[in-house]
Amino acid sequence: MSNERKKQTQVLVLGAILTALVVILQFMGSFIRFGPFAISLVLIPIVIGAATCGVKIGTWLGFIFGVVVLISGDASAFLAVNVFGTIVTVLLKGAACGLAAGLIYKLLEKYNRYLAVIAAAVVCPIVNTGVFLLGCVIFFMDTVAEWGAALGFGGTLEYMFLGLVGGNFLFELASNIILSPVIVRVLNIKNKK
Repeated sequence: MSNERKKQTQVLVLGAILTALVVILQFMGSFIRFGPFAISLVLIPIVIGAATCGVKIGTWLGFIFGVVVLISGDASAFLAVNVFGTIVTVLLKGAACGLAAGLIYKLLEKYNRYLAVIAAAVVCPIVNTGVFLLGCVIFFMDTVAEWGAALGFGGTLEYMFLGLVGGNFLFELASNIILSPVIVRVLNIKNKK
């Protein structure tokens, strides 16, 4: 087997393993709640896939993340309001976070692979949360305003940043920054043996 073919096989196998991990973590993550929303540990394998397998696998893993969010019922509150808007937002935020992680890693890896993984680990939750907030503004603004007012928030933006994404985003960002570089480094050490 040629080195190129062997490398392609390794990427496909690792991509398949990470796909299964995304599905498992998203379904299991449904049990870890911060307020009404599940905490996404699933961004970690997306960053790992983007760094070790490339932009296409990172985007694929993000897309699968979105599909599982829709299937698991984590988006049910939004589906009840606007099915099309929910599907677009959830699939786009997943694919975009994987794509962005892969692109930033690819851009920076030639300078410093460790820095590239950290940058990808930062970009992934920023894009995921950013697209979610953008989807809220485009498709759900009136509903989000009602939810925020009902919960006693001073305004819609306050509710969006503090009620919908605040703690969840910080947890995702911290866990990504801490775990993704360590796991990628371990995978690279094992690949060199």
